[in-house]
Amino acid sequence: MDAVTTQPQLKGASIISAIKEAGIEYVLSVPDLHTSRGLLMPIAADPDLKLIRVCKEDECLGIAAGLSYGNKRALILIQHTGFFYAQNAIRGVAVEQKLPICFMVGLLNAEPGKSPRDSKRIGLRNVEPVLDLWSIPHDTVDTDADVAKIAPAYREAYETSHPMAFLVTRRPVHP
Repeated sequence: MDAVTTQPQLKGASIISAIKEAGIEYVLSVPDLHTSRGLLMPIAADPDLKLIRVCKEDECLGIAAGLSYGNKRALILIQHTGFFYAQNAIRGVAVEQKLPICFMVGLLNAEPGKSPRDSKRIGLRNVEPVLDLWSIPHDTVDTDADVAKIAPAYREAYETSHPMAFLVTRRPVHP
């Protein structure tokens, strides 16, 4: 086997299955280079999920809040730079209102298998501390083995009404 096939993979199809298992119906997104090919494009083609494309990341928060009030489940799929951009909306809508806003944050240029906190890149290094500051539970998704954490965490966020984030450290692959 060559080195490419022996590397752990993260399959977009596995993540999509977990999202559906959690009861997510809507995916709100600004195009994300990190997850686009392996996750966003397959979501756009999936008839069971409704993709809502927005211009700016902070727009996702109001839409996700409205959907939650209507008893609909949504996932915000953005890149870490957009996560930082949307901080005021995240604080005001997800944190202050204690809404079940679920994030999947693509960590562009993360080093797979390495904790984002240990990254050489300041933006990646600070995603988890910001989530901690806002008391937003979070976890990483680096390989297919991590995907099993997604559905239970998102379901729990909706059952107890609080935000939750998963950090995608590896580019998801599409079959």
